[in-house]
Amino acid sequence: MKFLGNITWLVLGGLVIALIYYIVGLLMCITVVGLPFGIQLFKLGTYALWPFGHNLVDGPNEPGCISIVMNVIWILLGWWEIATIHLAFGLILCITVVGVPWGIQHFKMALASFFPFGKEIQ
Repeated sequence: MKFLGNITWLVLGGLVIALIYYIVGLLMCITVVGLPFGIQLFKLGTYALWPFGHNLVDGPNEPGCISIVMNVIWILLGWWEIATIHLAFGLILCITVVGVPWGIQHFKMALASFFPFGKEIQ
């Protein structure tokens, strides 16, 4: 079931989401200041490729002071919009019974994209 869910996720837009995360991550990695944000976007892109069967969990010794500060900077710089888009798509998909599994994945991605620092893919 996980494999089928991941394949339909990719076909119905997951690949586009992952590519957008990777492209913006590359652009953020151009500068030294944007490097930590680019790394988080790569992490979100990887999670966007295969969300079924994977979770983003707190890393060891997390949340720490640095990850909290970086998450606040992340939110203040406007990256909360990613979470809002995932939340909207999750709500739209959960209207129908068929779309509920994909809606739940969008909710997970919304939480992950709101607080990406200190998280690991498991």
